[in-house]
Amino acid sequence: MSTGKQLSALLLLSTALTFPAGAAFAQAASTGAEGVPADEDPATDAIMAQQAEGIDDTPPEEAFEEPDISVPGGAIVVTGRRRQDVTRASSQVVSVLDSASIARTGEGDIAGALTRVTGLSTVGNGLVYVRGLGDRYSLALLNGLPLPSPQPLSRVVPLDIFPTSVIASSLVQKTYSANFPGEFGGGVINLTTRAVPDESFVKISAGISGDTETTFGTGYTYYGSDYDWFGFDNGRRDPGPNLQSFLDSGQSLNDPGVDQQAILTELGDPNLILLQSTDELPVNWSGGITAGTSVDVFSDGRFGVIATASLSNKYRNRFITRQAALNGDLDLDQTGNQFQTDQRILANAMLGFGLEVGEHRFRLTNLYIRDSLKRASLAQISDLTDDDDDLFQNTGWYERQLLDTQFVGELEFGDLSIDLRGGYAQTQREAPNEWEFVYSRDLNPSGGFDDIYLNLQNGGQRGRTTVAFSDLTEDLYYGGLDVSYQLTNWLGVTVGGAYTDTERLSRRREFDIRTTGDYPLAFGALRPDNLLGDALIALGYDTEAQTAGGIGPFSYTIIDTTAADPAFSAGLEIKAGYAQARIEPLAGVSLDAGVRYEDATQQVVPLGLDGLPSGSANATLLNNDYWLPAATLTWEIADSLQARFNASKTIARPQFRELILQTYYDPESNRQFTGNPGLVDSELTNYEARVEYYWGSGSKFSLAGFYKDIENPIEVFSSFNDNTVVSRFANAPQAELYGAEVEVQWNKDLYTLGDWWDSKRFVAIANYTYTQSDISVQAGDQVNVPELGGLQSASNFFEDGTALTGQSDHIANVQLGLEDLDRVSQMTFLFNYGSKRVISRSTLSRPDILENPGLTIDFVARQGFELAGTDMEVKFEARNLTGRDHFEYQTTGTTRIENNSYDVGRSFSLSVSAEF
Repeated sequence: MSTGKQLSALLLLSTALTFPAGAAFAQAASTGAEGVPADEDPATDAIMAQQAEGIDDTPPEEAFEEPDISVPGGAIVVTGRRRQDVTRASSQVVSVLDSASIARTGEGDIAGALTRVTGLSTVGNGLVYVRGLGDRYSLALLNGLPLPSPQPLSRVVPLDIFPTSVIASSLVQKTYSANFPGEFGGGVINLTTRAVPDESFVKISAGISGDTETTFGTGYTYYGSDYDWFGFDNGRRDPGPNLQSFLDSGQSLNDPGVDQQAILTELGDPNLILLQSTDELPVNWSGGITAGTSVDVFSDGRFGVIATASLSNKYRNRFITRQAALNGDLDLDQTGNQFQTDQRILANAMLGFGLEVGEHRFRLTNLYIRDSLKRASLAQISDLTDDDDDLFQNTGWYERQLLDTQFVGELEFGDLSIDLRGGYAQTQREAPNEWEFVYSRDLNPSGGFDDIYLNLQNGGQRGRTTVAFSDLTEDLYYGGLDVSYQLTNWLGVTVGGAYTDTERLSRRREFDIRTTGDYPLAFGALRPDNLLGDALIALGYDTEAQTAGGIGPFSYTIIDTTAADPAFSAGLEIKAGYAQARIEPLAGVSLDAGVRYEDATQQVVPLGLDGLPSGSANATLLNNDYWLPAATLTWEIADSLQARFNASKTIARPQFRELILQTYYDPESNRQFTGNPGLVDSELTNYEARVEYYWGSGSKFSLAGFYKDIENPIEVFSSFNDNTVVSRFANAPQAELYGAEVEVQWNKDLYTLGDWWDSKRFVAIANYTYTQSDISVQAGDQVNVPELGGLQSASNFFEDGTALTGQSDHIANVQLGLEDLDRVSQMTFLFNYGSKRVISRSTLSRPDILENPGLTIDFVARQGFELAGTDMEVKFEARNLTGRDHFEYQTTGTTRIENNSYDVGRSFSLSVSAEF
């Protein structure tokens, strides 16, 4: 039935609910409708039937389908408000994306969909920032359980590796409540997976995409292995037997019995180091299948199974402008360009089992995600200070993998609810054979070999060859119990406890391959596979052959640059308990208040070559316990108007990656990162006030103000070294963040425009967040950075009054769409704006590094149809219609240099799905 026809009956029903029968008759007659006696009125009959059967008489414009949400402590809906949507009925400030809302964005992953939520933005690949606070201040949960990150540079899992097809809902809560973990700075993002399907189904999808900077254009690659397209290596990148034996032995390269020649011969595999140009990069593709079924069990139960698997392959070109400053005036020290081609292969699978028996729900979720990145890059950089012109060739392979098994039991015994949660997750990150070759020539050549790019492999004097192997494994064990009881109709209490144990082992070995003696200049002009060819290496160890050839003498040596701290073990154990009460002392007034206690031990232990604790000073031990109170008061001023007030204390612990003094390259930001074992916890005090107004058809308006005081916030600062940006971490003394946000959603039914518009609706959603932050640095404040000399003045790293990293003053989102309520048919324009933000502090009085996201415009269209009795859906997406580029830069106001800026291009995709 169309919306217009439904509305006629609904208006009649609501009239009978509001007025006596006679008044209803008179009103109908006055509008030209034919009146009927009250005792024969179908609306009256419907009301009587509803009352007899106990059916909720919610006005239809305020009736909402409750999304599937699974969080610690049970339901988030306030008692007595089941007639309202979750956002309105919750005792906290939440935003919920159900399956329909996610579909409207057209995004293929949940990180993209979340950028449409008020105050949320993404940085890099799927790291979600809440109100401008970095990912360390965000908390990501899956079905109420924590998730570790396969990325060494992130505390939470990048959300762009979660396809929207496996997510039933996404809950964003911006006010803290005691049922959530205490590491809650900006907000919590809880993803709930699909459990028991309503009916059996099989859905198959396939799609293609491309962008104007990459597709059918020239790109770089290298062969790698036969299975790279699938996201798996066939073993080619594994260390050879001699290198693996050396790594397992715990020996030093200089120890007797270590055969450096044998190790070096294994390393020079042409398939891993020979950069190749491809004239025409292919289109991106993706495919997936999801199936589910359910059966009735017991007398009142239902058992369901959902399985999904998908694979995607995507290419991306970036022509990057890279510059570095000599001083605070931004006089150029280095300038050049880098051309990089990334091939990203994302595979995921989920197998979920759900059981519903009466009011009890159980779910067992098994999730597998593998995210692989194949990188090929060539950069030409001029060093204006040293008068050198350098070529940098980089090849790499980065594997990220997540295995997660969860059990959730949600038991309802009348007024008593019991939640049981347990899980195990393992993340891995491997980066084998991460190669860099540097060739150099003189900017002012005087003839001969001066004007030829040479790699003499002499430690950077004129050329360099390095290779790194890194491996990270993290295991997380979690258990939680929450018990809720509704004591009276105005008082409910919840108590709970949780235990988390996280263990990480991070290993990284980097080898600098060098020549010694009189290395022939002509050899330095060879391409990488010949530079490390078996014949040339054998010659380096054959003095007789060198003498016969009239060259040398020369040889090779391998330097282990990570021998001092080759590995780190890390652990975080958290024991937590909380108590929470939901009180409604007066009609229209509710208070959600609680306190959480957390006792945590976090440690990082450097390991030696033998795998045992090395006794290095680069260790960390943090033993802290906290009482974390939280309270939210909700006042229903009128039927459609309510206000909320929240106050809480939360914390943010350093990430393992931020603590471990080990270097990692991040291919997304094009930077190297090194940890700081001197970091400490950040403590936050949070306040928020907001008003919310709701009117028919799901339309709403909200206005909020917020304030956060942060003690010891963790900030990123960067330095430049040999054309490499090295980013580190430090605790700023103190900071405050404050701002306001406004959101409006307006749904307008269009049935008055004619028959074709009878089931159409116009949807307008807009949100805007204004944020300010200030770092406070006073005389006498100190910062601890052991790698750079330990305790020193905070003013060496931070300037009083500057903004926190990652914080944009302005974030705005607008969605304008037309949708059909009777079938799948949507067209939506999406506008996203983020103002400039600091992404890293700079040292030596240089300006901070800024990013300017700017305005992007997307268009998404979905259309359902039936073909041969099969439900089909086609989706078209056009992203970044204005061609907004990526800018990372430093500026004095009059001078600007580009640190990591490149063209993004416009992207287009087309996909089709069939459901049986």
